[in-house]
Amino acid sequence: MLKRSSVDSQELICRAEELINAASNRYRITVQVAHRAQRRRYEEFDSLDDPKMKPVIRAVIEMSDELTQPEIIGE
Repeated sequence: MLKRSSVDSQELICRAEELINAASNRYRITVQVAHRAQRRRYEEFDSLDDPKMKPVIRAVIEMSDELTQPEIIGE
């Protein structure tokens, strides 16, 4: 069976937990991830970055990177 994503599921779970633990409000961080995923989906519709990576997975990874590496924050 082929993997749909190039990200390990354990790593993704750990990154999502980091985001939730760092947030003061679980609902708010969930909504922020959803909005970023939706925005990225439409902004990068024609992008060929990683077509197998779902927008939500990409949003979680980006936001967790921004959390651990504040120098890369773009927004």
